[in-house]
Amino acid sequence: MEDSPPVSSFLSRIVVTALLLPAVIALVYVGGWWLWGLALTGGLVALHELYAIGSSLRPLRLGGYAGALAALLGMQLGGAPWLLVGVLSTLLFAFCVFLLAQARPTFTAAMGTTVLGVAWVIGGLGCLLLVREIPEFGLWAIVAVMFTVFVGDTFAYLVGRAVGRHRMAPAISPGKSWEGFAAGTITAVLVPFLLLYRDRDEFLSVGELFVLGGVVAVAAVLGDLFESAVKRDLGVKDSGRILGGHGGMLDRLDALLFAGPVAYVVILIAT
Repeated sequence: MEDSPPVSSFLSRIVVTALLLPAVIALVYVGGWWLWGLALTGGLVALHELYAIGSSLRPLRLGGYAGALAALLGMQLGGAPWLLVGVLSTLLFAFCVFLLAQARPTFTAAMGTTVLGVAWVIGGLGCLLLVREIPEFGLWAIVAVMFTVFVGDTFAYLVGRAVGRHRMAPAISPGKSWEGFAAGTITAVLVPFLLLYRDRDEFLSVGELFVLGGVVAVAAVLGDLFESAVKRDLGVKDSGRILGGHGGMLDRLDALLFAGPVAYVVILIAT
């Protein structure tokens, strides 16, 4: 089980949430280029944090940033196929930076870290934006995904703190328990049902809503564990301190980076 955060850290989380949450909600509501700008900003900050904590692997940062911009711009202008093209373009951009670099890093480690960052961070955010772009139902679909992640994480934490005894992944994230995971998943499954039920005859059926909630809840946990594995491998506790008690941008986005792609695929198959 996780230790309770210090009072100063807890207060910092409240302040940051109170300041940023209304702006995020407003941009999600407006959508379009405004939300794209938020995703680009958050994505580049998270990507920078990843490259900073993985600096020992010598990531080819300019190539990664160029690939990130190409991927999100491609998504906004051409949809999912061009998001993929943009992510893959990171290979080309990073290789060009490698060829021009005066101090040659280890090629495989540098390329792997660079491309991983864009595929993971920018690919995940791009898929979340694709959910928002779904005609007619995009707004409530992305709200359902975001709230599913939030509710699942909250209940998993509370139940894990109270009764969690069986650790889920002690080598990666000692604070997570199977009891918390079960509670978080069960409650999270209900979120898409509650938020999207009114559109059940036009968008997703009742069964599909429960499937969406279940897979998003599981994907969110895996996303959290994925970042924990990266941080443990690189020997850091948080990806950064830009969000005060919340840690870094990557720490806040980790669950959504897996939940976004999974949600988009489920909706794509169902519709």
